[in-house]
Amino acid sequence: MEISIIAAKAENNVIGKDNQLIWHLPADLKFFKGKTSGHHIIMGRKTFESIGKALPNRTTVIITRNKDYHAPEGCLVCNSLDEALKIAKKNGETQAFITGGSEIYKLGLDVAHKLYITEVKAVFEGDTYFPEIDKSKWIETDCFSYQPDEKNKYAYDFVEYSRR
Repeated sequence: MEISIIAAKAENNVIGKDNQLIWHLPADLKFFKGKTSGHHIIMGRKTFESIGKALPNRTTVIITRNKDYHAPEGCLVCNSLDEALKIAKKNGETQAFITGGSEIYKLGLDVAHKLYITEVKAVFEGDTYFPEIDKSKWIETDCFSYQPDEKNKYAYDFVEYSRR
């Protein structure tokens, strides 16, 4: 099973503030949906609660330390990234996506095979950050750049990295 991380981050690695996304980029949401549809998405409890629901056509796996956490129907709950990945593999998943937040991304960098990063070409104030991508461990394999338009306020790149 391939393990991928998918995230959107600002130039200063900010990914959120007050448990919310800071920017609105419809193109990124479409990219996220296209990549993750039909797959397991693995996220921390706070990330799940910021979304507020299970996303359609995906199996949502929520990681929490709370042994009594009750997720909505259709979501799976576990207590570690390792356990989440075992669930995905047991379910026959071919590509599982780690979707945040910050702590889950940090753990995921050690086991991921690919990174799909939307690099938003702006600097934002925030309280949640994507970990630094160590270029000695990751190589950029693809990049598509886009300028702002009527729907997307910021320039951004869709960047794919593979483990060296």
